[in-house]
This record gives sequence, structure tokens and C-alpha cells, in this order.
Amino acid sequence: MVATAGSACAGGACSTNTLLFGNKELVRNELISGIRNNSLVRPFEAKQFGSILSKPVSKSRQVRAMASQIPTAPKREKDPKKRIVITGMGVVSVHGNDVDTFYSRLLAGESGISLVDRFDTSSLPTRIGGQIRNFSSEGHIDGKNDRRLDDCWRYVLVAGKRALEDANLGTEILESMDRSRIGVIVGTGMGGLATFSGGVESLILKGYKKITPFFVPYSITNMGSALIAIDRGLMGPNYSISTACATANFCFCAAANHIRRGEADIMVVGGTEAAIVPIGVTGFISCRALSQRNGEPQKASRPWDRDRDGFVMGEGSGVLIMESLESATKRGANIIAEYLGGAVNSDAHHMTDPRKDGLGVSSCIIKSLEDAGVSPEEVNYINAHATSTLAGDIAEVNAIKTVFKNTSEIKMNGTKARILILSLTSIIGHGLGAAGGLEAIATIKAITTGWLHPTINQDNLEPEVTIDTVPNVKKQHEVHVGISNSFGFGGHNSVVVFAPFKP
Repeated sequence: MVATAGSACAGGACSTNTLLFGNKELVRNELISGIRNNSLVRPFEAKQFGSILSKPVSKSRQVRAMASQIPTAPKREKDPKKRIVITGMGVVSVHGNDVDTFYSRLLAGESGISLVDRFDTSSLPTRIGGQIRNFSSEGHIDGKNDRRLDDCWRYVLVAGKRALEDANLGTEILESMDRSRIGVIVGTGMGGLATFSGGVESLILKGYKKITPFFVPYSITNMGSALIAIDRGLMGPNYSISTACATANFCFCAAANHIRRGEADIMVVGGTEAAIVPIGVTGFISCRALSQRNGEPQKASRPWDRDRDGFVMGEGSGVLIMESLESATKRGANIIAEYLGGAVNSDAHHMTDPRKDGLGVSSCIIKSLEDAGVSPEEVNYINAHATSTLAGDIAEVNAIKTVFKNTSEIKMNGTKARILILSLTSIIGHGLGAAGGLEAIATIKAITTGWLHPTINQDNLEPEVTIDTVPNVKKQHEVHVGISNSFGFGGHNSVVVFAPFKP
């Protein structure tokens, strides 16, 4: 018998370890698979595990193995109460607020990166970003609130309401439903950063009496979920998660748990961010994380390219409507795709640097496939995190190659592998807490359209990247199973799994 302590996101805490119980032959086989075949153990760990492998194991003893392979043939969920489908999507991005327009521009490889003009950047070493311009909340937020709200909340209110409309869950229909069965989990990495920064400035320059009464509510990270729930009367599970750039995927996993446990029928889920403000940009400059290719903004974000020099900040919001198959069927909803599963864990390594051995990422991918009931051989598309950082891009690729032994059929791209592997961030910049939401929408559109957007600026690929990154030009590709990776400062790892819906 094998019991997992590392969490596939089906309820419970997550870790990278697997607890093995039972006869010693199974324990030894799992250890050999996890240590020798995957080559995931560092030298001092290998020495420790070597002594374990050479000794008999007591039946009652618990042995920790690193990133073991999926032990049994995968089985997908069949219970319509626990199967989770996507019935709506909403987006706010540098490429507009319409999902189809957003993806069309991605397919065209149209970069959304430009010089930032929202504030004076002339003295900064980084002056570029995926800044949203001409944003309109008309029809979604009234004028008074639109003037007061931080952009972080404006973006998610529009994306969330558009997702509900896409799912045919307008105001009148919602009023006829049991709204205690509909929840909201929207996360953000930074929260209402402009509001917070403005409040601190008012305190220092003018005194506490000049701080807006909206300072606290519009700064705290849970306000996106609260505002959507208040606006639509949604009384189900409601909170936010903040795990830096892994935020939205963590929200998807948590929402899936609520549906699987029978606590909700429908969840409004995603991420939002609006950090292209002075304190946000200069904070990341201080971390030495941002590209300084100011003379060529549209070529600055270049995942896996040898000439990359850091990521480019983006902003926006991506929201999904996740729903039990039973609920979607009963109300005759249009089913766009299926959420098969996901997982989260921790590198437990460093605040900002990834593990070079990729152990946390590879373990998270394995756990996500276990939760989804999918074998590695079924996956033929990866929407990678791939933000153009020197260490992160290669660490992610190495982890992917650890899990997927044969990548010849995989397509991989970066909206920020046959496996096709690609990066969205190359086109719209890195959306931080919103990244996973935007990337999930891109992954689902790849599934529904059969077209993958390119990873642009692929001019001088790193030799370690032997997977098809869909370089510079879109590619037609039937996605059987796609995964979307998101990783955040603090070592937070998350992977979610989507597929075409099949009744």
C-alpha cells in the first residue's frame, strides 16, 4: 500500500515527500525509482538513502523517498459531483478585455511590452512593462467606485463579471439560484499596491488625517474576492490566497477542493495584479529581477533565450468559472474544457532562487498528474512559467525533462512541448499574481482552438532546451492534456491540469 503525504490538491497540506508503508520490496522499488532513475537527490541525500537501501525495512517503519513516480495506473474522476468543468472565462490584459481578442493577439505573437508612461521612469534602469492602457470598466463598475478602487480590484471585478456572463450566470439567473453554493477565491501577489503606496505617502507628507478611509480595505489582498461576492450576492466559500506568482494556480486547486468535498457547486476563481506603479517596479529593480532592455521593449521578454536579462512586469486579471459537472449539466451550461487536477508544494530552499535540481517543481508536476488521473505520456502541451530569469527558466526545463522522459511529442510555450512548451510572458510580460489566471485561459484556448501561440524572441535558444518551444510563429496542435506551471518567490510551486471535455 502506498499513501501520499505530498498533496495533490484534493484536500490537505502539501509536501514534496511520499510516505511509503508496507512490504520492503515495494519500499525498495519506490526508492530506487525516485532516487536512481530520476536523479533528483543531492549528493548528501544520496549518501543517506544509500544506507537505507542496503538495510531491511521494518513493516511499521516510515521511509521518506523523494519524488516517486506514479505508483499505479491513473484513473480519472468519474463522479459528476466531483468532476470539475470550466464554464466561463474572463480576462483583463494588455491585449484587451475580451478572451477571443486576447488569444488572437497571442497567436499573432503581438508583444504587449512598451515603455511605461504611467509615472516618470526616466531615472530608472528599467523603464518597460506590459502596462494596460485605455482600460474601461464601463458596464461593470459604477463611476464613484471606479474612481476610488485600486486598479487591482478594477481589473478583477471586470474579469470576474465577464467570466460569470460567459458562463450564463447573469444577475437575474444568479438570483434564482442557491448562492450559498457559489464561492469566490481570487488571489493577488501584491494587493492594492497603489492604494498602499499612496496612503504611506499621505502619512509622511500630510499627516494621518489625510489618509483615505479606503486605505485599509482597498490595500488588503482579500478584497477582490469580497467585492465580487458582495456585488453578486455569492455566499459560498470566500477568501484569497497570496503565494506570489503562483497565486492563481493555488486558487484553482483550493476551489477544486471545495467542489470535490461538496461544499460548493460553482467557484469564481483566478488572480489579479496591478503592480506597475513606482514602488512595485523599483522593488523588483532592487531585487535585480527585471530586464533592462529599454531600447527594444518588445524584445525584452525572451524565455530560454541565451540573451535574456530578467523578466518584464505585466498586469491584469484572469478568472475562470469552475463548476461541478453535475451542476453544469443540470443548468445546461456550455462546457469549455475540464479541470482534471492540480498540486502545490514548496521548494523549501530560498526566498527568490529556485532549486537547481528542480526537485520541488518535478514533484509538483508528478503530484498534479496523480490528482488528475493522468500519466505523463498523455501530456502533450505545457504552458510554462518561463519568465526569462537566468536560473528559473533552465531549472523548470530540467524538472520537466525529469518527469517526461520522452519529450518528442510535447509542445511547450511561455505565455509569460510531441511535448510543446511555451511561455505567455514573452508576449504580455509576467503578471505576478495574475499570471496563473492568464496562463490558464491561454491553455484552455489552446485546447479549444487547436492552435498554440508562439514563444516570441526565440533567437538564441539555450542548449539545454531540447523541447519544442513553438518559437516565434504559432503552431497547430491538438492538445490531449495540457498543464500550466506557476512558481513564486518563497519557493511556492503549483501545477494545474486541463483537457478537452469528454462526457
